[in-house]
Amino acid sequence: MRVLDRIRSNSTGRLALKIGVGVVGGLVVAVGIVLIPFPGPGWAIVILGLAILAIEFHWARGVLEFTKRHVQNWTHWIGRQSLPIRALVGLVGLIFIWAVVWASVRISFGVDLVQVALDWLKAR
Repeated sequence: MRVLDRIRSNSTGRLALKIGVGVVGGLVVAVGIVLIPFPGPGWAIVILGLAILAIEFHWARGVLEFTKRHVQNWTHWIGRQSLPIRALVGLVGLIFIWAVVWASVRISFGVDLVQVALDWLKAR
């Protein structure tokens, strides 16, 4: 008998598994969503979290398939575009990342990075 089947064989195990999978999968998805705008594995982490949730939640299986399909379509679409279009998409992505970093630093630490940069340039 598989481990998950043994856990699911009683009501306490089923509940504990559902709660555990929900908490862990939800946290992994949340971390992935935060990391999506930044270079790195943001989407991969979201998909991993959905795969964890899909262990116990039927709706997560559908969301996982939907997400994988759309990320794959986006990847193929961007690969078919000309270099200027890909550069423009990259530039928009960088602007978005800059805005997220600026807002995060401003909200978290009360520091305006634009003003800091302008002050630094004036001092030169």
